[in-house]
Amino acid sequence: MTTGAQTPTHPARPRRSRLRTFLPLGIAAWLVLEIWLLTVVAGASSGLVVFLVLVAGFILGSVVIKRAGRRAFRKLSEALQQQQSGVMPAAARPNSEGNGLMMLGGLLLMIPGLVSDAAGLLLLLPPVQKAVSRSAQRTFERKLREADPGTLGGAFQQARMYRPDGKVVQGEVIKDEPGGTSQEPRPPLTH
Repeated sequence: MTTGAQTPTHPARPRRSRLRTFLPLGIAAWLVLEIWLLTVVAGASSGLVVFLVLVAGFILGSVVIKRAGRRAFRKLSEALQQQQSGVMPAAARPNSEGNGLMMLGGLLLMIPGLVSDAAGLLLLLPPVQKAVSRSAQRTFERKLREADPGTLGGAFQQARMYRPDGKVVQGEVIKDEPGGTSQEPRPPLTH
């Protein structure tokens, strides 16, 4: 018996991104590889050697993270002192990279496993840090350009407008759409 009411139709579920599809598989494969390598090393030498390698990686990783954290805190303190004294903080040196990749390298060293230790040691090398940083920056900027209006990427586009002297200018990105459709007036931006 029908009442004449339309059956509600649910919109199709959006496709899962590749990251959401392959990340769990990648993590599972990485864990299996780490365990297998540890058993191979334990079989070739002894369990004590594997234990010592894991402990050394943990200690080295904690030292790296502590050092990077101190350096980041020191830079923050210097910038705050310069700002309080009325001096504009000096622009970042072109060859200086952030401490984030160094902290990530330390974290990878602390995670038990040989593959993560190798990746952590690679991230401690300055040429690798520069390459990873440039690649991440290009990817981030490409994602911002591809962002649809009204998304989180659109908010980042709005927030990343700079004047030549390095100051951030509050504003809004308005794209002229082909076809001449007029948009309704926008409210003024407030402070």
